Amino acid sequence: MKKALDRAAELELDALQLFVQSPRAWRFPDHDPADLAAFRNRRRELGIGGVLVHALYLVNLASPNDDFYEKSVQTMRSTVDAACAIEADAVIFHVGSHQGAGLDAGLERLAPALRQVVDRCSETTWLLLENSAGAGGTIGRSIDELATVYEALDRHPRLGVCLDSCHLWVSGCDVTDPAALDALLDELDERIGLDRLRALHVNDANAPLGSNRDRHANVLEGLIGEKLGVFLGHPRLQGLPAVLEVPGPDNHGADAGELRKLRELHARGVAASSAARRRGRSAGRAGARRTRG
Repeated sequence: MKKALDRAAELELDALQLFVQSPRAWRFPDHDPADLAAFRNRRRELGIGGVLVHALYLVNLASPNDDFYEKSVQTMRSTVDAACAIEADAVIFHVGSHQGAGLDAGLERLAPALRQVVDRCSETTWLLLENSAGAGGTIGRSIDELATVYEALDRHPRLGVCLDSCHLWVSGCDVTDPAALDALLDELDERIGLDRLRALHVNDANAPLGSNRDRHANVLEGLIGEKLGVFLGHPRLQGLPAVLEVPGPDNHGADAGELRKLRELHARGVAASSAARRRGRSAGRAGARRTRG
C-alpha cells in the first residue's frame, strides 16, 4: 500500500487497484493509521480518479468448510475496514465456490457472510461482485448468478458489480461481438442496474471462448486481441475505472507499454463504436425516407 500511489504517479494512472494485504496469505497486517492518512492525502494530491481494493484470492464466502468460511469472512471484514480507511471507491472480490454442494447450498452460506461484510461499507466505499470464469462450482459465472446473489442481499445499496473481459470471454460471452455485449449489458441493466456497474477489469484471454479457464494475456497478445476494443469502446462502459490484471512483458504486471496499448485500443474502440452508431442513424434516416416515398 505504501508504494502503490508512487507507482501510480510514475505511470500517470487515472485509476488504481491494490491489495491491502498479501494477495495469497491469510495474515492481515496491522496498518499504521499514519500510513492510511498518508495514502488519503497522497491520492488527493495526485488526483487519482478511482481507487479499488482487490480482496484476497483465497477468500471463499460460499465454502462448506467451516474453518475456511470463518477465515474468509474475517478477512473480508478486515479488507473492507482498510478500504474504508483509505477512502477507496470499492472492494472487488471473487464470490467463491460451493465446491460441489450446489448453487442453493452455496447461497445459504454466502448470503449471511456477505451481509456481515457489505454492512461495514461506508457511504463512499462499495463492495463489488466480480464475474467468474465459470470453472467448477464457482458462483458468478453469469449475470443471472450475479443477480441471484444481489437479490439474496435485498439489493443492498452498497453492493455492485465489476466486469472482467477475460472472465466474460471464457465463460461464453463473446466480448468481441457488439450484439452479444449489448445483450449482456441489457440483462445487467434489467436484473441489477447499470448504475451498479462500478469498475472494469480489462484483460485479454489466453484461453478459448467458453473454455471456463481463467488465463489472462497481455493486451493484443491473447485470443481477444484487437477486438478487445469492442469492449473498451462500448458507449455504456465509458467513464468507469478500468484496470489491467495482465502478466506484463516480464511477468511483473502491467507496465507503461501495456498501458499505452490499452489507451490506444480504447481510443480506436471509441472511434469505431461512434462510427457504427453514425452509420446506424444514417441507415435509419434512409429507411424512413424510402418508407415515406
